[in-house]
Formats: sequence, structure tokens, C-alpha cells
Amino acid sequence: MAPDEQPNDEKPEETKEESKIDSKKELDSEKKIETDETSDSKEELDSKEDLDTQKELDRLRFHYRGFTLEELRKMNMDQFIQLIPARARRSLKRGLPPRQKKLLERLRRAYRAKKRGKDLITRTHVRDMIIFPEMVGLKIGVYNGHKFEIVDVKPEMISHYLGEFSLTRKHVSHGSPGIGATRSSKYVPLK
Repeated sequence: MAPDEQPNDEKPEETKEESKIDSKKELDSEKKIETDETSDSKEELDSKEDLDTQKELDRLRFHYRGFTLEELRKMNMDQFIQLIPARARRSLKRGLPPRQKKLLERLRRAYRAKKRGKDLITRTHVRDMIIFPEMVGLKIGVYNGHKFEIVDVKPEMISHYLGEFSLTRKHVSHGSPGIGATRSSKYVPLK
């Protein structure tokens, strides 16, 4: 009996293992079919996501009154003057003073040098210069009465004055009173 029982026990185990393998194959084939169907829908989703990201990128790109930075750089001065606020427009219609013309020439030289790989900082005392699109990306040292503050010109600064980004006054933050500052500080314990 013992020899007869062993072969009977082994055969069902083998068939169980074979049935497990067969069921795994069936499940894998079903998964493949499902993934093929979902891959088509994933491609559709990817194209929709690409459109959404493209719209977001367009929205995130810099625009000044509806014009991109490249379009602003291609404009001549008369077209650009029509876009900027009235105060800046009025000063530009009167013409650039000699100090501003000289600064503009130096900034154009710095821009050409930047294209060649040199990053020059142009130092100036001309705080009333209006920022033009051609100045974007340059570093300008603007004098604030004490030192030259480095202003890295960004697209959002267009039509503002250089002096707005180099503050002449320092923000005061008072600390605790020191020893001998007032009569009442006698009773404040030492740190």
C-alpha cells in the first residue's frame, strides 16, 4: 500500500504545479491584453498632457503688454516708446541726455562681450536710465551713494528706472540696547 500511495500523491502535486503555471500564463496574457489597450489611452493622455504643458509654458513665458522678449528686442525705439508708461514715454520723447547715450553704448559693448562669453559688469551713476529690452541679461553696477549695487537685469524690469533696483537707504532693524545705552539698562542682566 505504501508504494501505491506515493505515486498517487506525487501525480496530483505535479498537476497542481502545472495548473499553477498554466494559470499564471493565462493571467499574464490577460495582463498583456489589458496593457495594450491602456497603452493606446496612455498615448492619448500623453498628447493631451503635452498640449497642457505647452499652454502652461506659453503662459509662463515673459510677455510685456502682449509681446515676448524677442519681439520687444526686434522693435525700433518708436514702437517700444508706445508701449511703456507715460512718465518714461515723456522722458524718452524728449531724447536721451549725453550721460544716458554713453551708458547705452557701454551696455551694447557689454552685450556683445557677453555673447563672446565674457560677463562684464558696467558701473554707472546714471540712476534715471530707463531699462530697455536690449539690457535684459546684463549686470549693471548702479551707484546708490555709498557703493555700486549689482543689478542683474530681468525681463520684468523693462520700462523701470535703474535707480529703483539700487536702494539709497538701508532698512533699519534695531537690536536690544547695550550696556550704558540708557539709565534703565543698568538693571538689565548681562548676556
